[in-house]
Amino acid sequence: MKEMQRMLNEIEREVKWTRHLIGKNSLDAHVMAAMKQVPRHDFLPEHLRCCAYDNGPAPIGLGQTISQPYIVALMSDLLNTKPTDIILEIGTGSGYQAAILSTLVERVYSIEIVEELATTARERLSRLGYNNVVVHTGDGYSGWPEHAPYDGIIVTAAAPHIPQPLIDQLRTGARLVIPVGLPYGVQRLMVVEKMADGEIKSQTILGVSFVPLTGYYGMETTHKNLMSP
Repeated sequence: MKEMQRMLNEIEREVKWTRHLIGKNSLDAHVMAAMKQVPRHDFLPEHLRCCAYDNGPAPIGLGQTISQPYIVALMSDLLNTKPTDIILEIGTGSGYQAAILSTLVERVYSIEIVEELATTARERLSRLGYNNVVVHTGDGYSGWPEHAPYDGIIVTAAAPHIPQPLIDQLRTGARLVIPVGLPYGVQRLMVVEKMADGEIKSQTILGVSFVPLTGYYGMETTHKNLMSP
C-alpha cells in the first residue's frame, strides 16, 4: 500500500529530524514492522480514512484523538519491549496504540475512561484479531493493580504529574512512557525507569501535545495546578 509506505517514510524522516532529542538515528525494526502491519485506517472514523496514513493526529470523537504515527512509533520504541512482556496502557482511545503493542508483546491491558470509546475499541480489536488486548473501562490514574507488576506502562494522555500508582505497578527495570504537562500548555514526553536499587530515573525526550488525562485524580490535580499562583 503506497499510503502505508508514505507514512513509514515520514516516520523515518521525523526520526532523523529529532535524533538529537531522542538519542537515536532509527527506531527498533520490530516497532517499524508493527507500524507497517497494523492498518491505521481501521481505527479512524469513516470520513477521515482518506487521511489515515498522514503523519499527524486525528479526531476520533468525544473530544479524543488518535496520536500522530511518529509519536506512536516513538513511544512504542521507548518502552523497549520484549515478546514476553505484559504492558499496561492508559488511554485506549481508538485502540491503535494497543494494536501496535499487541504485535510486540505477550499481552496488553488497556484502560479507557470513556465507556463508549472502551466498548468500541474492544469490539474493533476483537474483530481485527488482536486477541491479546484486554480493554477495561475505568480511571487510569490508579493503574490496574490486579495484573501488576508490568514490564512497561504507556500513557496516551498528558498527566499534570507522574502518577505514583503507575510507578508502584512497574516491575524493576521496567519503563513508564508518559506525556507530562498541563492541558494545551507545555508538555514533555518522559521516560521513567525503576532501577534495581529502587531508584527512579526519569528522562525528558521531547515536547509533545496530548489531550489531558481525565478522571478524578487527573482533573483534580490539573484544577489545583491551574489555580496555583
